[in-house]
Amino acid sequence: MVYVKDTQYYNDALHVMTYPSGTYYLFDTFVIAEMKEGIVYTWEDHARQIVEELTHLYDHNGENIVYISNRVHSYSTRPSDWIKFYRSDFKLRAYGIVSYSKKSLMTAVMEKIFMRNRFQSFTSLDDAIAWAKSLTEKVPVEY
Repeated sequence: MVYVKDTQYYNDALHVMTYPSGTYYLFDTFVIAEMKEGIVYTWEDHARQIVEELTHLYDHNGENIVYISNRVHSYSTRPSDWIKFYRSDFKLRAYGIVSYSKKSLMTAVMEKIFMRNRFQSFTSLDDAIAWAKSLTEKVPVEY
């Protein structure tokens, strides 16, 4: 498993947000989240605050942001809370999960059921970042 802070990407992060539930690395067009071991990630306790902060920091509703969950620790989410996320004004371009274990990979498959945006799972942080960048590259305007 690979932590963002141990990669060449760490120096490219525009901002690092640390919460009791985990750490978020903000880049120009994507966010990488690393949750802490054993957290039960819920809308009320965690996600609402993150969505508000990201909306403020990116100055838009996230529609151009790719979210990558770098699953370096085991934690769980409350699947029914995805509905609360979709009711918020925050949108994502895509959602990616980097899994380092079979259990985490199976969890990602279950989460895909609840996803409305583009979704991809990976076994490599490098691959997830390359995917995120490919989704958000600006297409040159031809005159």
